[in-house]
Amino acid sequence: MSTAYVAKTPNDSGFIDYTPIEDQTWKTLYDRQMEVIKNRACDEYMQGLDILGLSRDSIPQLPDVNRALKKATGWEVAAVPALIPFDEFFELLASKRFPAATFIRTPEELDYLQEPDIFHEIFGHCPLLTDPVFAKFVENYGKLGLHASKKERVYLARLFWFTVEFGLIQKTEGLRIYGAGILSSIGETPYSLENAKPERKPFDLMTALRTPYRIDIYQSVYFVINSFHEIYGVMDVDLLNKINEAIELGDFEPTFPPKKSNVVKIKETHDC
Repeated sequence: MSTAYVAKTPNDSGFIDYTPIEDQTWKTLYDRQMEVIKNRACDEYMQGLDILGLSRDSIPQLPDVNRALKKATGWEVAAVPALIPFDEFFELLASKRFPAATFIRTPEELDYLQEPDIFHEIFGHCPLLTDPVFAKFVENYGKLGLHASKKERVYLARLFWFTVEFGLIQKTEGLRIYGAGILSSIGETPYSLENAKPERKPFDLMTALRTPYRIDIYQSVYFVINSFHEIYGVMDVDLLNKINEAIELGDFEPTFPPKKSNVVKIKETHDC
């Protein structure tokens, strides 16, 4: 997938000179998303937002985010272009550095963007990286990915998609969101919890590995965990053997309509 966006280069101090329009775009996204995630985001995410202390009025600078992340779990954010190779993606996660594209979407694309911009990366992903169990899961995921084959990485991407990006968690007060792809989306935040169309399944590793997805629509399937220890625990099994078992068993039939345009071939690129 190509991108029309160009990442911004930090200066020697790690800071980026964003324009007033870009800062206003952040403010618009931040304000409306803070409203829609009320009573929908999980407590761990909301606590992470408090820890990070993200700016409401301007795009957060990575050195400021890193100070809070490092204090909480030892993580930091690494400035990258929108799309990076899987090798680089896994290397960064394994070294406790989360890749963050340094551009922000245009005002014309506020509601939906296929590329991961800085709002998605910082607002969506970073709060939960303050949670020790979740952060360790992402680190171990990166380490495992370094040893996976190209084909195995496609199935690892499914695990990431259905947990880190689009995961739901069952709490005593009800179903809540922890996935960054949902929490940074004005439309999918309420859709994931309240719309009757999608399936919401208890998380099962083999089922998730065999479930295809599309990146350009609201998800037709969400997997529900009971705690972050549940996904952390999948690292205790021989995950690469499980992936190869899933490959042998084959994919489930998609529960979403096919794309009308030509089928996009899977590329060795991280676009989450």
